[in-house]
Amino acid sequence: MNASVSIWVGDPGGPAWHCQDPDRPHGAASTMKVAVLAALYRAADAGELDLDAPVPVVNDFAGALGDGSRYRIDRGYDDEDEVWTRLGGTAPARWLARRMIVRSSNLATNLLLARVGLPAVADVWRLAGARHSVTARGIEDYAARDAGRDNVVTAADLAALFSALHLGTLAKPDSCARMLDLLAAQQWRVDLAAGLPEGVRVAHKNGWMPGVRHSAGLVFPPDAPPYVIAVCTTAQGTPPEDYDERACRHIADISATVWAERGR
Repeated sequence: MNASVSIWVGDPGGPAWHCQDPDRPHGAASTMKVAVLAALYRAADAGELDLDAPVPVVNDFAGALGDGSRYRIDRGYDDEDEVWTRLGGTAPARWLARRMIVRSSNLATNLLLARVGLPAVADVWRLAGARHSVTARGIEDYAARDAGRDNVVTAADLAALFSALHLGTLAKPDSCARMLDLLAAQQWRVDLAAGLPEGVRVAHKNGWMPGVRHSAGLVFPPDAPPYVIAVCTTAQGTPPEDYDERACRHIADISATVWAERGR
């Protein structure tokens, strides 16, 4: 596979068992939704919002450039339909958070990002110990992207983010536990989870867009301590039509190899 591949595998909080180019920046795709989730629960813990309060479901968002511009997102580019059925109505923030994670809803992500704000997401990355990852705009804010404000992650930073959730340092312990339960209910299981035996608990989030496929999470073996795994892949040059399928298999193979070596 002609791609840049970054890997971080190890104990939650370190040390790493294996790294491969772990600090290389990659376009974040949907992995940034984990940081939005953490910002939401931190705000709830601080009493700044009620997870059960209704949120207006709209498709109209303020751009990150701060120049008064607004943007909308494409329903056809979203991998989740249920949030769109509530357009013009309301939905609880807790329900939107679930759709953002378990089905990777772009609309739910932008609605929640508008509630918590980009600075709160930046605080999550900082508190997790991330060194390079940035959430600079909402999904499909193309004006901000074209101005150089892009969402970026590294394998090492994604590993740090999941480690912080496991160690309970990003929010109250019960909030971190609820977030991990959400991530364990994630329904897109074609990459990292596909390399694990059926029934193994894995709290994870993947992300994909043309030429990009990432997956990161916490694996909980029944016979060994939990471990963190983060794999980021970005095509070099024009990606072939089957790039995503091949990237999924590659991540699954890496996940299976790590599983086989667990406990060593």
